[in-house]
Amino acid sequence: MAKQVALVTGANRGIGRGCALALAREGMDVAINFRSHREEAEEVAAEVRALNREAIIVAGDVGLADDCARLISETAAGLGRLDVLVANAAWSIRKPFLELSAEDWRSVIDVTLGGVFHTCQAACRQMVAQGGGGSVIAISSVHAVLAFKNSLPYNAAKAGLNHMVRSIANEMAPHGIRANVVEPGWIETPGELRFATREEIAESARGLPLGRIGTIEDIGGAVAYLAGPRASYVTGSVLRVDGGFVLPRPAL
Repeated sequence: MAKQVALVTGANRGIGRGCALALAREGMDVAINFRSHREEAEEVAAEVRALNREAIIVAGDVGLADDCARLISETAAGLGRLDVLVANAAWSIRKPFLELSAEDWRSVIDVTLGGVFHTCQAACRQMVAQGGGGSVIAISSVHAVLAFKNSLPYNAAKAGLNHMVRSIANEMAPHGIRANVVEPGWIETPGELRFATREEIAESARGLPLGRIGTIEDIGGAVAYLAGPRASYVTGSVLRVDGGFVLPRPAL
């Protein structure tokens, strides 16, 4: 295969890390974006290099449009091109609707929806300029279809993300650029520990249809599929990877 380069936002931990390593296993060189915790990004880069792929780290906040454009240019400069973008970085605040401030709303929308818009736009501009098509994959959530309490800005951002990516797919198809969404369910990540203990998560996960919480490898595998040649005829799709989380449950 010709050299393929991927950029993963928020790749220093959790789902982003899983995606970066999955793409490296598929033979891609990887740019690892982080906003904070540089040491974690360096560890992921070392893991990618251990798979005999090139890796660079690129610092930046996807909530800032200028940072998004710079992430793309630094990736292309450091690794030679850009073929795959995984727009993973997100932010969530959990509060009752009546207690949300304007700043709470802006902070979630700017990162979780705006960050995907700006990184996808900059990535697609790079892909069009270099030619040869490409693949854009956004990480959504079952929050896009389930109206969880105390998560209104995040619910809205993920629902908007799904339709935005379908719109990108429609406009970018003539350039050979595919755009798709991976919609995780409940995934074991450090972020989940902001809201529950490991014991509470394990107990609740037993009630899922497949009887377990998802892993970053589950999401990484879905991303690797959408990024690769087996999905060359897939665009504008939402691939739900949730262990049956949204399935109707008669017991309810």
